[in-house]
Amino acid sequence: MSAPLGLFEGYGIEIEYVLVDAESLDVRPFTDRLLRAAAGTAEYVSDHDDGDIGWSNELVAHVLEFKTSGPVASLKGVDAAFDQSLGRAQAILARSGARLMPTGSHPWMDPARETQLWEHEGAEIYHAYDRIFDCRRHGWANLQSVHLNLPFADEEELGRLLAASRLVLPLLPALAASSPFCEGRATGLLDTRLDHYKENATLVPAMAGGIIPEPLYTIPEYQQGIFARIDAELLPHDPERLLVGHEWCNARGAIARFDRMALELRLLDTQECPRADIAIAAAASDAMRALVEERWISWKEQKAFPHAPLAGLLDAAIARGPGAPVLDPRFAAAFGAHGAKTLGELWAALLEQAYTGPAVQGEALDLILSQGTLAERILRATGPAPARARLLEVYGELCGCLAHGRQFEA
Repeated sequence: MSAPLGLFEGYGIEIEYVLVDAESLDVRPFTDRLLRAAAGTAEYVSDHDDGDIGWSNELVAHVLEFKTSGPVASLKGVDAAFDQSLGRAQAILARSGARLMPTGSHPWMDPARETQLWEHEGAEIYHAYDRIFDCRRHGWANLQSVHLNLPFADEEELGRLLAASRLVLPLLPALAASSPFCEGRATGLLDTRLDHYKENATLVPAMAGGIIPEPLYTIPEYQQGIFARIDAELLPHDPERLLVGHEWCNARGAIARFDRMALELRLLDTQECPRADIAIAAAASDAMRALVEERWISWKEQKAFPHAPLAGLLDAAIARGPGAPVLDPRFAAAFGAHGAKTLGELWAALLEQAYTGPAVQGEALDLILSQGTLAERILRATGPAPARARLLEVYGELCGCLAHGRQFEA
């Protein structure tokens, strides 16, 4: 086996999309037929190797995940690889009168009525989740996200990433919020997906914890403080042990994946095109790197940062995105953004000092900083109480953005 990658020596990206009818944009449970057609087999398959990008099923039959086939050395050009792979998937879906829709959640899906679980390989796992948690809810059946995987080679590198992630997670909705609607109505939140996600596993509180990870920075601490707690709470509900003992039951906003020696950041809503997704992932990575390098505060100070203000800031970001107030000057100082009053101001100062990505991704970030999160741009286009026809029009345009690899402006 090759040696594990060290800090920022590679990146892994996963992006989820919802499959919808090409005309009505209602959800369509066609993931299994898409994967089977792509593989060219008579049997249903759970994944497909499309060169640099892999496709795989998720919990529900109307969501498909696209992911880098392995760690990439740089995020430069990754959006183009996603665009090309998405084009091939769109061509197959078109034969069934379907297409891919972006954003963090479907704006009018009724999960109690429309959810269909994946029924092929691994279905017993998804049915166990459904039996325990009732997955015919928004926090399970109606959410699409981007995961950023950052490698670690040893315990110290993991500890540095974990400490940094606790401070970075509350920042993410201020760039990535893209889910302002639920069941056809504006919710008053910019990141409705995360609001539902926070509450989807309350029967087993240890699974998601407080979303912001606990201050645990060694492997034994992590195993006892997170994995052992999850298993202890989950076992009474899972006597067959279908879920018990698996690290992917950890649903915090950042999770240690020892199977791939990476920390996975999970709080990014899917954007309107891969260019925006990869730009936001690059910004998140640069924020993590600056903390890991102790550019403004020490690792010791990061580890000691209290949980309550981080959790409160995350809640504010879910509601208000870049308008969320930064009430603790220590938090702004941690990112070299002294005097920043909002998360939007903090991001602007942070990126000016720390952004290292390609110019094209910088331009994508400039659009977000100047015009607002995708959620804010969607709301400007729809108005606060749109009729279904207007929602259909705007989300149809978002589907067009995905098909043509361009950002949405309003």
